[in-house]
Amino acid sequence: MAQVNQNYLKLKDGYLFQEISRRVRLFQEANPQCNIIHMGIGDVTLPLTPKVIESFQKGVNEMGDITTFKGYGPNFGYEFLRNAIKENDYTKRFAHVEVDEIFITDGAKCDTGNILEIFGMNNKIAISDPIYPVYIDSTVMSGRTGVCNENGYYENIVYMPCTEENSFLPIIPNEIIDIVFLCFPNNPTGVTANQAYLQKWVDYAIENNVVILYDSAYEAYISESNIPHSIYEIKNARKVAIEFRSFSKTAGFTGTRCAYTVVPKELLVTDETGKKFALHTFWTRRQATKFNGVSYPVQRAAAAVYTIEGQKEIKEMIAYYMDNAKILKATMEKLGFKVYGGINAPYIWVKTKNNQKSWDFFDFLLKKQNIVCIPGFGFGPAGEGFVRFSSFAKRENVLQAVERLNQTNFI
Repeated sequence: MAQVNQNYLKLKDGYLFQEISRRVRLFQEANPQCNIIHMGIGDVTLPLTPKVIESFQKGVNEMGDITTFKGYGPNFGYEFLRNAIKENDYTKRFAHVEVDEIFITDGAKCDTGNILEIFGMNNKIAISDPIYPVYIDSTVMSGRTGVCNENGYYENIVYMPCTEENSFLPIIPNEIIDIVFLCFPNNPTGVTANQAYLQKWVDYAIENNVVILYDSAYEAYISESNIPHSIYEIKNARKVAIEFRSFSKTAGFTGTRCAYTVVPKELLVTDETGKKFALHTFWTRRQATKFNGVSYPVQRAAAAVYTIEGQKEIKEMIAYYMDNAKILKATMEKLGFKVYGGINAPYIWVKTKNNQKSWDFFDFLLKKQNIVCIPGFGFGPAGEGFVRFSSFAKRENVLQAVERLNQTNFI
């Protein structure tokens, strides 16, 4: 009889967002008259912009014409999109990235979950706490951890607690590590990292042969001029960092699926004998073997983001969501909560009152005012006592949620 991958048995019951959906579904079934406002899972609500749709439709039409039809595309992405990314996301920010170091994919979630395949099993991995659950769960699935202890932490992962005391910025660990996941602007806390902070990580990584897996899926929401949008704006980062980007939140592609990962050729790793190899070679091999590329019409749509009209439209979209964030942030502060994020990121990180547990706050808000948030504990034990609100909602729902929140007698 076939046997299961034992590492899956180590996973805690239910992926966070599945558990949220389950609880909301059960409540809705028991209370069908309730109008639930979803401000939890970070799914966008505005449609694709006109320029993106125009290019998307043009790409679809080309697929219906024998003279322009495309079959299998390049595994790593069409040159028109890779060139647009290089020029607009890197060259304009004085960050050096080559076209063939850019790999077009169907999601940053997929890439951050798959990237560990090209690393050896003996690498020690460091992960912030709280953080996007995919980093931890994919590390467990790959067989690099022990069991999950009663405190919520897995054996063999180096956790970096992000708390109010350290401004939710992970501190470089004292113990030896080989790989570290960093995410800025951060999901779930919404905090950002400045040049000096990131330079410390890059310097540390160079000195200690550490690889930085840098998730910058929310960089388009950065509003402050002194905050880097890319790890490659940091000196020598090409030697130690892989960067993950996505069009999901930047341009509303959550249902369209397009992202990219940058793997510099300068980034070297070793085998068990100490011989050095370019990591770029192995990610190239992995993608060529396991991925057939993103569809041509979707890549045409993504390329439209970089046109003059496209840039104007997505900036308006981002401004809409960030105005939602300002409204939510101001409301929760008025109600006496400590609030973080919401300035350079579309998430609001709210501390509960009187040491109320995250899941208790979630259940209270769902049942009392029919509003869905995300319990901070779901992002890691250090998230206990916090909840995350997403600003990816329709304005009328945000305003209705604010009205309900203002009427709530919080514990």
